[in-house]
Formats: sequence, C-alpha cells, structure tokens
Amino acid sequence: MAVSVGSLFQQRKYPFIFALLVLLICVMFLLFTNSANIFYPLAFYSDVQVQPLPQSLPSSPALPDSTRPVLDPIADSKDPEMPRNETRVTESKDSGLPEKDIQIEEPKDQGLPLKVETFEDVDVNMNWKLCKGSAAVDNIPCLDNMKAIKALRSRKHMEHRERHCPDPSPHCLLPLPKGYKVSVPWPKSRDMIWYDNVPHPKLVEYKKDQHWVVKSGEYLVFPGGGTQFKDGVNHYVQFIEKTLPAIQWGKKIRVILDVGCGVASFGGFLLDKDVITMSFAPKDEHEAQIQFALERGIPATLSVIGTQKLTFPDNGFDLIHCARCRVHWDADGGRPLYELNRILRPGGFFVWSATPVYRDDERDQKVWNAMVTITKAMCWTTVAKTVDSGGIGLVMYQKPTTTSCYENRKEKNPPLCNKKDGKNSSWYTRLSSCLTPLPVDGMGNLQNWPMPWPQRLTSKPPSLPTEPNATDKFYDDTKHWSQLFSNVYLNGLSINWSRVRNVMDMNAGYGGFASALVDLPLWVMNVVPIDVPDTLSIIYDRGLIGMYHDWCESFNTYPRTYDLLHSSFLFKNLEKRCDIVDVIVELDRILRPDGYIIVQDSMEIINKILKKLGRKLSFTNAVSTGSYRILVS
Repeated sequence: MAVSVGSLFQQRKYPFIFALLVLLICVMFLLFTNSANIFYPLAFYSDVQVQPLPQSLPSSPALPDSTRPVLDPIADSKDPEMPRNETRVTESKDSGLPEKDIQIEEPKDQGLPLKVETFEDVDVNMNWKLCKGSAAVDNIPCLDNMKAIKALRSRKHMEHRERHCPDPSPHCLLPLPKGYKVSVPWPKSRDMIWYDNVPHPKLVEYKKDQHWVVKSGEYLVFPGGGTQFKDGVNHYVQFIEKTLPAIQWGKKIRVILDVGCGVASFGGFLLDKDVITMSFAPKDEHEAQIQFALERGIPATLSVIGTQKLTFPDNGFDLIHCARCRVHWDADGGRPLYELNRILRPGGFFVWSATPVYRDDERDQKVWNAMVTITKAMCWTTVAKTVDSGGIGLVMYQKPTTTSCYENRKEKNPPLCNKKDGKNSSWYTRLSSCLTPLPVDGMGNLQNWPMPWPQRLTSKPPSLPTEPNATDKFYDDTKHWSQLFSNVYLNGLSINWSRVRNVMDMNAGYGGFASALVDLPLWVMNVVPIDVPDTLSIIYDRGLIGMYHDWCESFNTYPRTYDLLHSSFLFKNLEKRCDIVDVIVELDRILRPDGYIIVQDSMEIINKILKKLGRKLSFTNAVSTGSYRILVS
C-alpha cells in the first residue's frame, strides 16, 4: 500500500524522513567526488606541509670569522620573488586526500598529431602499505641491507659501503619525515634548506668549526665552508684557477668529479661558472651529506672507492677533485688511482688537496712518496704544487695525451689493460690492477678533447661510433628531443617547470632530453641502463653527467631527491628481466612528494603500467603522439 509524504508528516514519522534525506545527500556527494577525483602527486602523503618559502638567506657565520650571530631566516622579509604561499594544498573532508585543480593545456599543433587525454585512478587490487621501522624514512635498499652487511667477511676495503641489494625487493612505500615541507626552490636552496626535510644534526655538530652546515631556526644553512675551504669555497675555486689558468672553468673544463664531496659546496659554487660536477661520497658516519647536497639542488650520488669500479665511463671527466676525501690512494698497489686514471679524460687533471701535499710529518711524507711513485708509473705529470695564504696546499696532475710514455717505461708496471669489449664494464666489476688504454676512434687515431662549452653540447662527440649514419642519428636525436620538449613537454603537460630542479632521465640514450633542457635552471642525471647500447661516453663528451644502472635494482640515492623522473621506452626491456612493481616502488622512493613522472612508451606498455600502478601513482593526463603516449603523473 502506497504511503503519501503528507501521511508521513501526519503520523509524525520525522526520523524516517530525516534518515532518507541524509542518505540522498551522501549518495549525491559520493557521485560528485568520484567523478571529480583526479590524482595529485601529494595525495598519498597527507602529512605534507606546504610552508611559506624563505624570503631571504639567513645570516650565517662569515668565513673565517665564527663569532657572527645567526639570525632568524624568515623575519620581516619583503622579497617579491618568493611569495609566502606559492602552493596551496587543502585537505578533502570526505577522503583525507588533498585536492588540486589540474588544468590541461592543449599543446600547440606544429606538425605532431597530439591529443590530450585525462586518466582517472585505476581500480586494481594493489595494497600499498607504508614501510615500518625507525630507519624506513631514509631507507636505501641496496645500501641499508643490514643482513648482507653483517654477513661480510671483511670491511677492510669499504665492502660495507658498497651495494648489497635485498632479494626480494621491498614492496612498501616510505613514510615522510615528521613536518616534511615542499622543498625550498633553486637558487635559494643552494644556501638553505628545511631542517625537517633532512633532520640530521650530527654533521652540524661534527663540522661546526669548518662551516659545512649551520642550523638556523627551521633551516639548515650552508655558508660555503669545508675542511680545506678555510676562506670559503669561492676563494678555493679561484685559488685553483690562479694556480693553473689552463683550467678555464666552464670552457675547457666542464665535467668534474668531486670525490668525498661533503655537502657538495665545491660543485654547488662551480655551477655559476658553467661547470657541472658529479659529487659523490659513501653513506658513512658523515650523516646524510649526500642527502643535504641533493636537497640543495646540487648533483650528487652515493658511491665509494672500495673493491669495485665506479659506475662511470672510461675517459669521461675533464677534472677530478679530492679535498681531504679520506681515500687511501696508494692502497692495494695504487688501484684507487688506477680507477681515477680510467675515468679521467686524456689531458684531464687530478686536483688533490690534502695534508701529505703540504705537511712534513713522517706519516704524511710516507703517503706523499707513495703518490710520487704511483703517479710516475702511470705517466701522470705534476703540473703544479703550491700552498695558499691560509696554509692549504694542493697538487695538480695531468693524464697523458699520447702513448709514448707508456711505451718508453722501463718497467711496464702497472701494465696496460687488455681492452676487449668495454660495454658497461664498470657495473659490479672489481677494480683493475692495470691502466686503461687511451681511447681511439674507428680509424685507430687517438680521440681529441671535446669542443669548448657550450659548443660541445651540440657538436659531434669524439666517442661517437664510426659506423655508417652514426653522425646523422646523433643530430637527428638532438633535433627530435628539442622539438618534442618545446612542442609537448613544455607546453602540453601540466608541469610547473619553475619548481623542477633535480631531474633524472632513466634511459638517456645520447642525452638528447638533457640537452633540450639545458637553458632551464635545472640539472639532469643521465642514466644508461646496463641492458641497452652503451652511450654514456657520448653523454660526457657533450658536457653532461650520468651513470650506469640496472633498474631491476634500487638506485644509489636517498628518498625524495628528484623533482622529475623521465622514462623513454624503458619498460619493454625491463619487464623481461624483473617485476615492474619493483621499479614503480623505487620511483616512488626517489621522487619528491610534489614531483612528476613522465613516461613515454607504447600504448601496450602504458596499459600494463597503469594496471600495476593502482591508485597510488595513477596518471593525470596524457598526450598521444601517433603510436605512443607521453604520460605525466
């Protein structure tokens, strides 16, 4: 029997009416939120804080005067370039997830068949969980595998600082540090970062007299000091160039390796001179030094000179620098120096600033005499040795550019390596006890030094193969990435490039993607996977940096260190060797909460990735370009 609304009121069934209205409202609310739900990179991390950005650099101790007080960094600033609330995130009351309006701009049509699409969250049965434990926040799976480290028979050669990857890989997601904030933008980040993002006070106390880093309120401030930088890093950089004017920062010398870099202030300040520095140090008692560097927006990676080769190409760096880097260069008959010789370009320099160079005590002189013997046997030439006004000394060596010295040695010790196939030869390979031969081209002629920067970026690389059409392929690749970035990446994707500083190209090829971004205030880590053609030497010839890696394993970096990850046709080869979920978890680990992932791949691979990703990392929009798609999350 039907019941009218009027009879319900007459019978005073108000509770029933009230419940019915509440139910209708809830249904309408759920329908609305489901239709409007578009993923935002901060969504999973509901505790991310978007704080007022620093208006000016906090006053820090002037060098060398350590008595100057540290002032409040955010007091009454009026810097128009740094609004206090550049980004706003509001929390949705119904889901606990932040909301963001995502505007998708139709890219300009310049000959490419482009189409912008929107993706909603993919509904799959992926049960993402946060990792547990006090060390989970900063976990680096292949460097923090304590089970494997405890089982090592020896630590004499830094074996405990090398890679020991867990099997299986963890499938949990790392939590954020308490009070984590959106990173300070570049260039202010070079001088100051949020303390809560890297809350590690040990180095502040340990190096307080050397002005590496100072805690100032909510910030960590980097005055530019260092163990060997008593008058500041700028003075030290000028001291090197004054000692040897042939250095020519940013022209002849473009690509540098800084061994045992501390907080990477040396590489950070060389950026002003158009020099790109690969700074590295192990994860050791100098707590979080590489994490500080990357949070500052300075290129850096975790590595150690132990028993294995560094994951860099032969003859790649224009200059290698060590300032009290605590490497025993004369150990094992000089194998650490042989490794530097391998990765140093012919005619390149090794700058060594350490106590054996300028002190006369017995221990230092023993090390110095060993260095003299080994460098002479390697045919290195001492081009300068000096001490500055502050009592800090350095020596500069130069690698030979011809084979005559090698051929004329009375004792062929160390011998020249029998160079066969050098493809990816430094991945999990033990240090050599021989010298890497000088590079030659396809005609057997010694390779020339690259063109001065910036011409070397777009000129033919000396290490480019001599096979037919190799030169055309290189120039076509450069042109392709330049057009794709201008037409699609820059204008067609919802990316705030002003907030992007640390970038990684996961399958770099010739480095074309990095070349296209060279005019933006960012840097690119070019990764050459071990299962693809080896192009890393070409990348270094162009004046860019990068390293080898196997994406079936974790990368040697701290969590939350990259603003943008770029993958171009990477996953097809990967899925044959490992679980794509392992790669996805790793991407989530190293990407900052407000960061982007760009995936360029076939539609078949994209669909597989979407099914794997689930709600955690679904994509916001896509640009179709013929037979493949470019997706940004």
